[in-house]
Formats: sequence, structure tokens, C-alpha cells
Amino acid sequence: MKLSTIAWLFFLPTLSSPFLLSSPSSLTSLAPAPTQPKSSKSSTTLHNDFSTPTPPPSTPLLDTINDPSDLNGLTIPQLKQLSNELRWDVIRSVSKTGGHLGSSLGVIEMTVALHHVFDAPEDKIIWDVSHQCYPHKILTGRRSGMPTLRQLGGISGFCKMKESPYDAMGAGHSSTSISAAQGYSIAKQMLNKPRNNCIAVIGDGAITGGMAYEAMNSAGYLKNRMIVILNDNGQVSLPTGTPSAGGTGAASSLSATTSQILVSKPFQDFREVAKGLSGLFPENIQEFNKKIDEYARGIVSGGTLFEELGFYYVGPLDGHDLDNFVPILEKLRDSPSNKPVLLHVKTIKGKGYAPAEAASDKMHGVAKFDVATGVQFKGKKGPPSLTSIFANELVDVATEDRTVVGITAAMPGGTGMDIFGRRFPKRTFDVGIAEQHAVTMASAMAAEGLKPFVCIYSTFMQRGYDQVVHDVAIQNLPVRMILDRAGLVGNDGPTHHGAYDLSYLGCIPNLIIMAPSDEIELKNMIRTAHGIDESPSVVRYPRGTGYGVEKLKTLFGYDLPEGIPSEGTAVEVGKGRIVRTSSRSNAQRKDKVAILSFGTRLHESLLAANDLEEVDSDISVTVADARFMKPLDIDLVRSLASSHSAIITVEENSRGGFGDAVLHFLSLDGLLDAGDLRFRPMNLPDAYFEAGPQYEQYENAGLNAKHIKGTVMKLMGKTAVPQLA
Repeated sequence: MKLSTIAWLFFLPTLSSPFLLSSPSSLTSLAPAPTQPKSSKSSTTLHNDFSTPTPPPSTPLLDTINDPSDLNGLTIPQLKQLSNELRWDVIRSVSKTGGHLGSSLGVIEMTVALHHVFDAPEDKIIWDVSHQCYPHKILTGRRSGMPTLRQLGGISGFCKMKESPYDAMGAGHSSTSISAAQGYSIAKQMLNKPRNNCIAVIGDGAITGGMAYEAMNSAGYLKNRMIVILNDNGQVSLPTGTPSAGGTGAASSLSATTSQILVSKPFQDFREVAKGLSGLFPENIQEFNKKIDEYARGIVSGGTLFEELGFYYVGPLDGHDLDNFVPILEKLRDSPSNKPVLLHVKTIKGKGYAPAEAASDKMHGVAKFDVATGVQFKGKKGPPSLTSIFANELVDVATEDRTVVGITAAMPGGTGMDIFGRRFPKRTFDVGIAEQHAVTMASAMAAEGLKPFVCIYSTFMQRGYDQVVHDVAIQNLPVRMILDRAGLVGNDGPTHHGAYDLSYLGCIPNLIIMAPSDEIELKNMIRTAHGIDESPSVVRYPRGTGYGVEKLKTLFGYDLPEGIPSEGTAVEVGKGRIVRTSSRSNAQRKDKVAILSFGTRLHESLLAANDLEEVDSDISVTVADARFMKPLDIDLVRSLASSHSAIITVEENSRGGFGDAVLHFLSLDGLLDAGDLRFRPMNLPDAYFEAGPQYEQYENAGLNAKHIKGTVMKLMGKTAVPQLA
């Protein structure tokens, strides 16, 4: 026994198995034994020749599918045909609307298999993030709605409970599926439901989020019946390949470190010899060796981690191979075991469409595109995006200061960290979908003397809120938080709007919070944040582009003889600016109104001011850019209050943000006591805004120029004020 044990441990570095199964006795008959996914180099890379199969001229099978029950009687060959038809239906649909393409193409066979084997909606299929849910939507009665995907009044680009009973849990953010599946499983068990199949489909990106491990720990401890499918495609949310301190690979791929081991010929040969040697020992020793074999295989496969959390690990297997995938799902469905199972599935992002396979980054989220070539229609090139303006300014800052580092949470392309990473790979840190970790890691970096810029979407920073309070603000550490996608974001809808950051950050002591009104101010504020070493700071800006030189000169009043400055200039912390003063200098105070804007609604405020003075000769309008919410420029507010009879604040945030901060100050400072100063906050209404064009969303929110103009007219008594119900 000692020799056999030593031999196993000695050969541990080269252990391999084409199909790894550590399971309860009720699952040991999973058959037929699945084959190892094809690979040219390693088991973590499925065969991919970047060739696009000929699209089917028609979709006879798909045309018969009205709901998942129509898949029940299909044979494996028919399921393969259906998968091909479904794949091209997704390609054609997304080519006309835009959306998440690569992730949806990667789960075509998986979606078909799940709906063939399980009985949704009674069986709960939960898609993590759910940007891969387009095939699921087509198979669950929403095919006719695909032309409206991610459009105003159309179907959502994510799973949405109120949209369909087949969407077991709404999503958009990551790492929630396992918790939801556990909740359903517990409820079904406690309510004595006759069937309890709850399936969570989570990607190797989403499983980097800590909540996924919290849920797995809980499920293993409570021993809830559920199946977790780990969809491993070597990607982590938005594009991998960004040069960073961790290299150019994905921020996390659970099988990355074992890819060579899993196809190791030395172990394959050794294992056959070991099996023969083991047969010479007594039965009790053979059983002991078998357990060593299973444990060793678990170590090299990644399965041991999940087994230690209480899961039975099965895999890895090819998620595009229906011949093996369907029988395995059926075995898991029919198993009487109440223990949670993790099924490790390898897939190819963009599978079956050459442009998406070859460019999984650019074809992750796409605009409308030409199906034949994959070329996207992105319109005429305009001013650069605010994201790229930020990133390039940060590159310039980092060129001058070696202590500057950039941190992102699996969103290098979305936050501009890909630009920074190409210039400073060793100073770029992608931590995966782990905002909490990103913030706390940055706090320690700052404590040691680095200048970390933590670049996260506003909506995703919600996941790191406790760390902002506990690890950054209370300790007053100079972490620079860059919140992209503040405000309404367009077609991604309510899960992605950055509507709350001013509200959830404004109440935290020690924070400096600023918002640029245009691209020049954005560059200035990056320089400002870089120079703040005494406290944490926040720069938030929306999705969109700059305005360009001409508009900056004609509307914003910039003097730009040589164009937009090549680099920003730090501004005084806590100081706003007057952008527009009225030409009616002799106007009485009672006719003067001040529009105090915070962020990029300054553009709409200026348009409204110009229009107001054109249509009404009595009204005099001043427009100010607050720049800072914390610290608030109280001198500017006092000046506006003393020289104007009305103040309107405008912001891209929900209740509890900038307008409330100004009103709070006006009240405490006694500026409202005399009753001669009127005030109106304009912010996002207390509602969720569905997918649609950004302009239309702001139109519905009442934050465009015509709404600002209307608010001024009502406040100045120029139009009747409707009575609120």
C-alpha cells in the first residue's frame, strides 16, 4: 500500500483523466462515458477552425417550437438540427438589433439540451448575468419579439421575471444564480413539491464573484438538491487579452492551470500500469488506492475545490456534444440524490459563427452587423468616448507618476483599462468580477503609498459599497474611484443604469465627489483626483462621447484657439463655476433664475437657458456648473441664492443625490427662511427605465432641455402648475 500511495503522489504533477467524475453512488452510472473535448493544444481549448458552417435556408424544426415542451420528443439528431437552426436564428436576429452575441452562441447546444431534458418553468433554469439568454428566449415563446430586443417597449436583453414565467430569476449583474437556485430548491423541498430540479448556469467569469462561493458553501452545508453548470469558455465578462500584471489571459479560468495536465500522456500511460498493479493487492488496499485516485484526479481537475464545498464534481465535458451532454443531464435529473452537483462544461464563445469565434472580444456585445462578414455598423466616427478620454488622460498621468496603478473588475474594455493596460501592463490589475476585493485591495495599495484608480461601472460599484465605507472612507485612504456609466445607459436597461451612486456615496464622510460636464472637465478631474492624497475621491461620468471643439466653443463658451488641450489641469477642490451669465444685467432679482447643473446635464441646461431668454424677455437665466457634490461649493450656492429668486438643480441621479445636498444646505443655512427663494430639484424619477436609446430615456425621465425650460417657466409663474395627485 505504501508503494502504491507513494507512486500516486509522485505522479501527481502529471495526473490526467479525460472525464472526471467524483460522485455519489447513484451517479456513478453516468453513461455513456463522455469523450474529452477536442483540442489542438490542451483540454481547455476546444477545437476551433474559425470556419462558419453554411446557414440553413429555412428553419423547419425551430418553426415548430412554441414552448420548451415541443422539444420533449426530439431525437439527438433532431436536437442537433434544431441547434443549428437556432444558432442562425440568433445570428440573424442580433445582426438587426445589436446585443450580446458571442455568449449566446456559446450556449446554443446547452440551452437546447436543458429545455429538452428538464420541464421548465416547473424546473427552474437560472442564467447567471443572462446576457447569454437569447436562445432561451427564442425557445420559450419569444421568438416573434426578437426584432424588438433591447429596444424601447421591446423585450429585455436579460432575463426578466415579469417578461416570462420561463425566466426564473431576473438578472443583469453576476454571481447570483447559485443563490437563487438554492432558494428555489429549499422552497420546493419545504413545500413538498413532487419534483425539485433547480439548475444554475454560471460562467467562468461570474464564478469569480464572491457571492457564488458564499452560495456554494451554503448549498454544500445545507445539502440542497441543485445542479450548477459551470460554463467555462475562458472568458471573464468583457474581453480578455488586456495586458495586465497577471498576463494577457482571462482574469480567472478554473481549468487554466490544469489544461496541460488533463491531456498528459505520461499519466495516461502510468494510470493503466497502476490499475494493473493495484489488482495484485488485497481488496481493501485496492479500494484505498481507488480513493487516492479519485482525490488526485480532483486536485488536478479543480474538482476538489467544489467537493470541499460539498458539491459532487462532474467534468469537464464538451458543452457542444449533445450525444454525451443530454444523457448526463438525464442521469442528473433522475438521480435520487439530494446533494448539489457541479457540472463543469467547456464551450466556445461565439461557437459556429467564424467572426464571433475569431474575435470574442469585439463580438461580445455588438451593434447591428453584416451577417456575411461580421462587420458592425457603428455609424460615422464622432468625438471620442468619455471612457477613452479618461483612459488616455490616466495614461498621461501615469507616465509622469510611477505610483499610479489601475484596477478593474473584469471590465477592461468597458472602463478603458485596456488602453491603460497596453501602456502599463505591470500597473494594471484585473481582479475578475470581484468589486469588493478590488476596493479593499486598492485601500491597502493606497496605505502603502501607491495611487490606485479603481475603475468600475457605477451600477457595479454597488457590490463594493461596504468596502467603500469600511476599508476606504473610515480609514480616509486616498483611493480614486472612477465610476463609468453614471446616469442612464441605454439598451442594457435598469440593471445597468448608474442611477444611485450620488445617493449611496453622498452620505459617506470623507469622500470627495465630482462629476465633469464635458470632456475637458473630465481630463481636469482626473488630474484633480490624482493630486488628492488626503482623502478618497470619486469621479463619475456617463456613457457617451465628448462634444467636440465647435460645440465646446459655441455652447459652453470655451476659448480654444488650439483645440482641446492635450492634458487636463487640476481644479480647486470644492469650487464650481459660472458657465453662463444673462445678457440682461438690469433684470430684477424676481426675474432671475439660476440653473445649477452637476454633470453632463450642463449641455441641456445651456440649451434650455438660451431658449428661455429667446421666448421670454422678462426671464434672466444664469447657468452654473457645480463640479463638486462633496464638498459642495457653498459660496457659489449662497451667491446664487442671494442674487436670484429661483434655483433649479439638474443631475443624472435618483432621489437623495446632488439636489438633496443643495436643498439640505439651503435649509440649514437659513436661505429659505425668508420665503423669497424658490427651489426645484430635477433628478431621475422614482422609477426604473427600460431598455431604449439614451436620449429617449432622458426624455422619459424629464431631464432634457425642454423639460428644464418647462420647469423654469412653471417656477417663474409663466405657466400653470399642474396639481399633484
